[in-house]
Amino acid sequence: MADHNLYSSHEIVLVRVDDRLIHGQILEAWVPFLKASSIIIANDEVASDFFRETVMRMAVPSETEVIVRSIDEFSGNYPYSQTRGKRTLVLFSCISDAVRAYESGFHFHHLNIGNVYSEHCAMTCLPSILLGTWDIDHLKVLMKNDVTVELRRIPRERSSDLRNFLKIQKP
Repeated sequence: MADHNLYSSHEIVLVRVDDRLIHGQILEAWVPFLKASSIIIANDEVASDFFRETVMRMAVPSETEVIVRSIDEFSGNYPYSQTRGKRTLVLFSCISDAVRAYESGFHFHHLNIGNVYSEHCAMTCLPSILLGTWDIDHLKVLMKNDVTVELRRIPRERSSDLRNFLKIQKP
């Protein structure tokens, strides 16, 4: 898909991992809080499933732009600079996808984790954030690259920095 300048008019205001992607917390809390007018869903499964993509688009108010791309399409076409433009929320469904995009060149400095459920939970950070050893290892890669990893479901909650949390609870 040729969309080299697709993201040039977007200002990334939040990069988030949320295993539910589009849902009430995103639409009713984060989009108004961020004053976002665009949502980018970077997910291989949704990008290749017309039905899931359509359902997600239908859930979002028409005044909010929705862009769905695979991880490679997204990270391969992102211009890697912050520009003034549509305030945009980027959603990944899992930590490994966020790390994959980062390693492909989509460099961000702040990652919000809202909802992650690992069946092989090694650490429960919040009721909605259960991290496996694999997740923690991936997040440590980002933190070594000076990415701040914030744990917060909704904007009105207090933010927790994962670095501080790892000092308290070691898996």
